[in-house]
Amino acid sequence: MTEHLIRYSGRGGFTPGVIARAQGSTVTTEDGRELLDFTSGQMSAILGHSHPEIVATVRDQVGRLDHLYSGMLSRPVLELCERLCASVGGGLDRAMLLTTGAESNEAAIRMAKLVTGRHEIVSFARSWHGMTQAAANATYVAGRAGYGPAAPGNFALPVPDRYRPDLVDDAGELDWRRQLDLGFALIDAQSVGSLAACIVEPVLSSGGVVDLPPGYLAALRDKCHERGMLLILDEAQTGLCRTGDWYAHQRDGVVPDILTLSKTLGAGLPLAAVLTTAAIEQVAHERGFLFFTTHVNDPLPAAVGLTVLDVLTRDRLDLRARELGTLLQDGLRDLARTTGMIGDVRGRGLLVGLELAGSDTDALGAAVTARCAELGLHMNIVQLPGMGGTFRIAPPLTATEAEIRRGVDILGTVLGEVAQPSTAAVRRSGVAAT
Repeated sequence: MTEHLIRYSGRGGFTPGVIARAQGSTVTTEDGRELLDFTSGQMSAILGHSHPEIVATVRDQVGRLDHLYSGMLSRPVLELCERLCASVGGGLDRAMLLTTGAESNEAAIRMAKLVTGRHEIVSFARSWHGMTQAAANATYVAGRAGYGPAAPGNFALPVPDRYRPDLVDDAGELDWRRQLDLGFALIDAQSVGSLAACIVEPVLSSGGVVDLPPGYLAALRDKCHERGMLLILDEAQTGLCRTGDWYAHQRDGVVPDILTLSKTLGAGLPLAAVLTTAAIEQVAHERGFLFFTTHVNDPLPAAVGLTVLDVLTRDRLDLRARELGTLLQDGLRDLARTTGMIGDVRGRGLLVGLELAGSDTDALGAAVTARCAELGLHMNIVQLPGMGGTFRIAPPLTATEAEIRRGVDILGTVLGEVAQPSTAAVRRSGVAAT
């Protein structure tokens, strides 16, 4: 059945079955099997699948105005850019609309290089920012081997992972300030004096759902600005209420120089955005900023983005994400205590990471994933060597409490079936669950 397909997920394969339809939090295969979608598609469908208001918007807009010459403007584009800037605040009052997260990160990095007149880019050692040129060069979690030399001037910062800390204080906790100082000392030693920007996610997703410690983002901003660098925040997965705030950076009171959005902005449809300040945009324009693409500022996805903002605002889905996130994390921590197979539960709102405990977590994660699917739950592991025991859990913000509990119950059943807890696993789980 798949003999004519190019396999594009590294050494991983396709999910078994062919999906025929999707509604709300459920996807259904051609043979009638229903799966509770705990990844919101590709971490994107924050309003669930086939949301009736999104469907109505697409039907109406595609019949009136779908695609234009890239230099033309339409009312949906003007309104969405205005509303996005208002929703973020903090002086980010210029926006452009694109298609994917990689594209928005590409545009942001290109703008940062032009405005600063520099070329060096810093990102986390377990980052994922996309598969296009500059975005891929700033991606370290996967996809670097075998493709030839990366562009010069890309540097990696150590990840402030509190569950697996590499530098600890006297209490055995992650000493992220010392780690950040050391990271930039190494970058300064390697730099040729052309540091342009640092691009990071407020919560690393493919890097293991690692939430930056409180205070880290402000310290990182200061490190950047001391060096004349711009701070770019990639909120592809954390933006638009997913973490319980409208934007994850707002928890820390830090405003980036450039913000990129995608995934959640289109609620599953291809829509992305770059936001920056008027001052940065003015310099970029004066220097001839060029990012002219086939679907820049297209009216159809812009109309969808407006509907997404309408629903998020009306239904207070930021608060809903907090409530459901608490329910989900509490349920997972209960499983940690009762099964002894969960080493850590972390995240914010409805972007949750679960890390299995044990020695061969790659194999265990694959087995848990397969069995959950058989019982009707689509779970997503980080499909990279050494990280296969880490699950990324991101149900739609429109999920019901019953669906959250059902997903946790299925996972609990599978953990009881697949393996028995070891003494070490019980000990680690007890620590993580307190």
